[in-house]
Amino acid sequence: MSKQEVLPRKTFAIISHPDAGKTTLTEKVLLLGGGIRKAGTVKGKKSGVYATSDWMEIEKQRGISVTSSVMQLEYEGVQINILDTPGHQDFSEDTYRTLTAVDTAVMVIDGTKGIEAQTLKLFKVCKMRGIPILTFINKLDREGKDQLDLLAEIEEVLEMETYAMNWPIGMGKTLKGIYNRTDQTVEVFIEGQEHQVVSLEEANLRDYETEKLEEDIMLLDEAGNSFSMEKVREGKMTPVFFGSALSNFGVQGFLDQFVRLASPPQPRQSSNGEIQPNSPQFSGFIFKIQANMNPKHRDRIAFLRICSGAFERGMDVTLARTGKRIKLAQSHQFFASERETVDDAYAGDIIGIYDSGVYQVGDTLLTGNEIFQYEELPQFPPERFAKVIAKNALKHKHFHKGLHQLVQEGTIQLYRTPYFDDYILGAVGELQYQVFEYRMKNEYNVDIELSYLPHSLARWVVEGEITDRMTDSRKLLVKDLHDRKVILFENEFTYNWFIDKYPEIKLSSGWDMLF
Repeated sequence: MSKQEVLPRKTFAIISHPDAGKTTLTEKVLLLGGGIRKAGTVKGKKSGVYATSDWMEIEKQRGISVTSSVMQLEYEGVQINILDTPGHQDFSEDTYRTLTAVDTAVMVIDGTKGIEAQTLKLFKVCKMRGIPILTFINKLDREGKDQLDLLAEIEEVLEMETYAMNWPIGMGKTLKGIYNRTDQTVEVFIEGQEHQVVSLEEANLRDYETEKLEEDIMLLDEAGNSFSMEKVREGKMTPVFFGSALSNFGVQGFLDQFVRLASPPQPRQSSNGEIQPNSPQFSGFIFKIQANMNPKHRDRIAFLRICSGAFERGMDVTLARTGKRIKLAQSHQFFASERETVDDAYAGDIIGIYDSGVYQVGDTLLTGNEIFQYEELPQFPPERFAKVIAKNALKHKHFHKGLHQLVQEGTIQLYRTPYFDDYILGAVGELQYQVFEYRMKNEYNVDIELSYLPHSLARWVVEGEITDRMTDSRKLLVKDLHDRKVILFENEFTYNWFIDKYPEIKLSSGWDMLF
């Protein structure tokens, strides 16, 4: 496979704290890329126009993103794969896994609030994985923090250098435009009108506005960082863009620069060492499984990140975990829930393949005789637990099907008690239970009953033999989906008491693989 087939692909995820404007920015990028005719917003209830990436009915009702959507478009001769991650922190595990499938991250920061808790969490994952980050400081059309203070905050809190690619002329009610440092042009801001790009002389700025801009640019040139593409690729510097996603202001300039700055497909670590994207051997890994994207067909789609080689529809691959040969006859590219058949794809692309129940999140698919596996995806310890049963015992079959399909998506975890075989669900937050209950009712026609447990910690048993005398109602022994022993502790005190009393038992939080 030639380099030309690999390099024009840019695969990225947009990360942010809830309500910073992540999904709105995604919409405007798709609009500019010709993917959609009319952009929606997450909270588009009155107009009836919803964000394209929010395809699930509950997302439209609640005005939130709870799944990772995959969208593809072509822009300026570049194939762009966008992964719009869930913004809500209860679904952070889905977001973490999605970040394993991208080569660049776009961090959206609310210019009125600065860096928020969820942004910081996700940033740490990107930094740990060496993912380059571009920053879009949003909501410039509102009064917000001083721009120099925002740059300083990024440098201090995130410990990385910044380079402002453009610079605001005013903000909120005094916003006149943004100055592009690359070509010295000004994108003029006029509320409700198409934005024009003009020379600085044509921008009709008042004398004090011109002076303030010149002072700011001089300060950035003399005291700021010098731009380094090498540092950007290493994740040591973030190019910063200012704009307003809702007003579609500054998004065009961002997209134009994105295709230049974002990383092409990168090498991936495997059990056989580093795999290069231009390797002739086809390989990829499944980072997400989604049930019922098409409710009429009750299907399951596995999302595959292609890491090397070329994909052809109908090709035979090996599932590394089992050694089983599989024919990839049904393959799709996505635009949120819309899909079309894809005949070929290359390293960096995300494709959906039909799953009859054979795949797991983290599976490696590949061709050739040399079998290897990509790095395991992180396992996260839930913080809330609930026993789940079907209200109607006659719905037993539908209950089990829905339970196992939704659990295999990886957004909620399943445990079983050793003696009574009770089902216990583990989640990071309350919203996950609400979504699970909604989907069981609407996709599988099963009403469920949740009984919340007092436990708040899950620890996997790594070493040592657990006996009955070690556990009780405050220290509940269960098994996970892979039949591994897990102890659910009521709180930190109970956990600390246990490890002091039984030092021969080695426990893991599941975060060990990540932090």
